[in-house]
Amino acid sequence: MKVLLAMSGGVDSSVAALILRNQGHDVVGVTMRLWGGESDTGCCSVSDVDDARRVAQQLDIDHLVFNFSEEFHRHVVDPYVVAHAEGTTPNPCVECNRHLKFDKLFVRGRELGFDAVATGHHAQIVDHNGSLRLGRGHDAAKDQSYVVHMLSEEELGYVMFPVGTMQKPELREMALSVGLRTATKPDSQDVCFIGSKVGRAGFLEPRIEFNAATVVDGAGVEIGQVPAVELVTLGQRRGLGLGGGDKRYVVAVDVPRRRIVVGDESGLFVDSTEVKKLSWPYANDHQLLDGATVLVQGSAHGARSSGRIIMSGDTCRIEWDRAQRRIAPGQTVVFYDETDAVVLGGGIVSA
Repeated sequence: MKVLLAMSGGVDSSVAALILRNQGHDVVGVTMRLWGGESDTGCCSVSDVDDARRVAQQLDIDHLVFNFSEEFHRHVVDPYVVAHAEGTTPNPCVECNRHLKFDKLFVRGRELGFDAVATGHHAQIVDHNGSLRLGRGHDAAKDQSYVVHMLSEEELGYVMFPVGTMQKPELREMALSVGLRTATKPDSQDVCFIGSKVGRAGFLEPRIEFNAATVVDGAGVEIGQVPAVELVTLGQRRGLGLGGGDKRYVVAVDVPRRRIVVGDESGLFVDSTEVKKLSWPYANDHQLLDGATVLVQGSAHGARSSGRIIMSGDTCRIEWDRAQRRIAPGQTVVFYDETDAVVLGGGIVSA
């Protein structure tokens, strides 16, 4: 099979290339050039592109670079900036997968006549009652089904996850055994377009206006000030300038009124969560989920919690079995079936 493999310059996609090559596929590696600005982190740095190219040379496979920077700005960077201006907490990695890796790259792969697109994601494609479904990666600690939850059954028929059945130590051992230059390279943890030197504040400051905000307690009494309400997120405890004493957490962020409410940790727990911009990859599945109990994951490597889905048009409400810590508005939630085996869908937490 002719396979177009997304190579980020990390060990996961490097081993994916090795596996596919050893299986006899005609593999072409591609690195997507997404961020045109300065970056020294994630999969957008110059060194990562170079690592991908050199691994391709080691494995004697072709390597291409596709420039998707315009689409990356439109679908990932610009919404990230707008979200902060509105006081929500976006998840750019999910949107990059949604719009770039599993949309733009799929289109390009089909245009060039590839039989499949592959990535180094830790996820699996499973047979669920005769249909293709997205399942968790074998390594629970590295599972990435959360960030690729939007894949439809048709798309799952075109994608391959060669490392999805592997544990990370096993994967690194395989890379070491053939001397891949990425074998011991640390995993990327940061937002790829934000350099470590400037950080989130330094990235956003030239792009949006920062506004000072008043910090109040639950009774509305002013107890402090912050220089930029746009940089404060729900659940935050540090960086509020409140000094010592009892632990206080951000329980509400009101950007238009330039006000932040803090309280004790109990103020972060809720019985239900509203979700919008729902994504149901499998046709008609959501019609069966109204009133159903599912497992919900609210961050890339967060624990799953049980709750009941109550549908309301193009939105839904999660009624938690037990009160849960609030998920910041703008964050992605992903629904799994009760066995935690397959993805059912996902959405964005409402403000």
